[in-house]
Amino acid sequence: MALPVDVRDLMRTGARFTEERSQQLGITVLVELDAPDALIDAVRREFRPATAAAALQVEVAELGAPPVIVPGTDVVIAVAGSGDLGLQQALAGPRRSRLPVVVVALGDDVRAGALADVLLQPTGDLVVRDDADAAMVKLGSWLADNIGSKRLALAHNFAFMRRAVAEDAVRTTAFQNGLIGVVTPVPGADMPLMTANQVKMLLQVAAAYGQPLGVDRVKELAGVVAGGYLLRAVARQGLVMVPVLGWAIKGGIGYTGTMAMGRAAVKYFEDGADLGQVTAYFRSVRDKALKAGNRRGRRSLPRDRAALPPAAVGQAEPRPVTIVSDVVPAEPDQQLLPLDGDVPAGE
Repeated sequence: MALPVDVRDLMRTGARFTEERSQQLGITVLVELDAPDALIDAVRREFRPATAAAALQVEVAELGAPPVIVPGTDVVIAVAGSGDLGLQQALAGPRRSRLPVVVVALGDDVRAGALADVLLQPTGDLVVRDDADAAMVKLGSWLADNIGSKRLALAHNFAFMRRAVAEDAVRTTAFQNGLIGVVTPVPGADMPLMTANQVKMLLQVAAAYGQPLGVDRVKELAGVVAGGYLLRAVARQGLVMVPVLGWAIKGGIGYTGTMAMGRAAVKYFEDGADLGQVTAYFRSVRDKALKAGNRRGRRSLPRDRAALPPAAVGQAEPRPVTIVSDVVPAEPDQQLLPLDGDVPAGE
């Protein structure tokens, strides 16, 4: 049976994601002399490149000794303490070169405002948190948003970046599919485009977690996700946890189904599963939905000819009935998408 997606296009997408995560990546870290030890330790722990494609330059921001930023730098990360004149001078060069610059510090909103004023740093490019680990999580989100062309390379090299990159892909795809559901006038005409988006989303999430994107895996994943029952099944569970805006009710299945599908994949990869296990999980979700739909369909059919309407008596046997439902009901004890709690990797 032909799939409602272009498998060759998906294979090209998988190859592109593999290439993107292997890109050369340059990061410069400027450390102020009085930066908090906890923050310095967190940066040192998280910024350990996993491949030779990532280059890390670490410089101390000292008054009168502005660092020379090496060619090929993609982003400058300043680890701030007091935010004195030495750090101001160190940031002047990257700004003249129009490099993305983010300042990371510990403190509260008052501290953030003071740093923004003294360093002339836009508040959107300033990460200030009370806790060093929370600062690193926020920094990961900033990098995913602002270094878009290198986000897969960031995730491939730095483990703390994986969730941020994956969740950004999930949110973006869910929003796109929600809009597709809203603007498409013919029911069902949006499914091929939504399906292709979902497969690409799952491939991007897999790439962020370092999964191999071979031809067989791409074909298998496309075949599983292409089942319309899968989208409806995960959408039903997703409606419980994903807020649906009033304007997006018509596109709710596209939005909530895509969001729930992506978050389930992220949880599986976080637990150490590979792409094959994630595909097997979605196949089980689809099969449960199909089984539930078939049971419902059998209950809706007349048991014998006496139960047929008078007009149907003497006519040809009725054609098999296909039940199409926007939402497939789950059995009382059935949980189609375990979004809460730990997800067993081998399920």
